Amino acid sequence: MAKEAQSEVRIKAGLVELEGELALPDSPRGVVLFAHGSGSSRHSTRNRFVAHALQEGRLGTLLMDLLTAAEDQIDSRTAELRFNVELLAERVIAAVDWVGSHPALRGLNIGLFGASTGAAAALAAAARVPAQVSAVVSRGGRPDLAGTALAEVRAATLLIVGGSDLPVLELNRAALRELRGEKELKIVPGATHLFEEPGALEEVSRLAQEWFQRHLGRQNTNAA
Repeated sequence: MAKEAQSEVRIKAGLVELEGELALPDSPRGVVLFAHGSGSSRHSTRNRFVAHALQEGRLGTLLMDLLTAAEDQIDSRTAELRFNVELLAERVIAAVDWVGSHPALRGLNIGLFGASTGAAAALAAAARVPAQVSAVVSRGGRPDLAGTALAEVRAATLLIVGGSDLPVLELNRAALRELRGEKELKIVPGATHLFEEPGALEEVSRLAQEWFQRHLGRQNTNAA
């Protein structure tokens, strides 16, 4: 496979512009937007690790910041914006709209990959724009923070949780019961919340790649 083309992008979201990094392999099967959470950014080493695996599987990736630099400074002191799921979901939807209008991406099915509170934002966004989002993957996420939006999600949803991340595992099991579309929970044995154990993040990447390849390579019927 030829090396993917990468470019820095800016995405208009309401009154602000968000920074992102778009990577496109040759003949992409779809494109995955990463929704970071809990003080993270597009520079997250874990999400970049997963993004590289998706690119190897011929999936385009959009790593983006959901907060501006000024907002991130406020959040670093207060930690309040990272839990504002409504705000983060609006920013994810703005990015989904941007992907849909991008000449190189138009016509590709869209997936969302969310970690921590970013998973809640991804699911809330998917619930609001079902015709535009085909699949969602959550890594160590807090899908419970999406609240009643869980029952409105039509995108095929994969929840990945570490087997030793017991509180988050129980929250994901409860969220799984609320989801109404195609859904699955995968547990990575022995992994904790950040999947720092040997081989844990590789397993996350494998599961995510398989899920997105399966669901982004087919016609999106979520609007039906």
